[in-house]
Amino acid sequence: MDDKQSQSGSRQRIDKWLFFARVAKSRSLAQERVASGHVSVNGQKIRQVSHQVKPGDKLEIAMPERDLVLVVKLPGERRGPYEEAKLLYEDLTPPAEKKPFSPSEPGVRAPGAGRPTKKERRALDELRGEPDWSAD
Repeated sequence: MDDKQSQSGSRQRIDKWLFFARVAKSRSLAQERVASGHVSVNGQKIRQVSHQVKPGDKLEIAMPERDLVLVVKLPGERRGPYEEAKLLYEDLTPPAEKKPFSPSEPGVRAPGAGRPTKKERRALDELRGEPDWSAD
């Protein structure tokens, strides 16, 4: 294995690198992401899990929650803690956009507000125009 690494220099398989950089939870999930076309290297979509990446390559990874833009700095040697993994890349991902409030989404209470009191519930019922059942 050492002979193979010395021949390829500092190149590494994309699935291994994604796993070592903690972009994917497992190597098989990294392989699925690459094979399904969610990873681009230097602007070209790749589907071959054995594609070699080297320092300086720009990776664009489509994740379910957001798209990542990473530049490879080093090949990985093992899947270590986050602090070790973030040394393998430079993150160029643009900051996430704040989504405007949608009326179809449920309202969110302020932290610590808790459930409404009985007095607040009665005020809400009055505001909504709901009948007061205790008036009988």
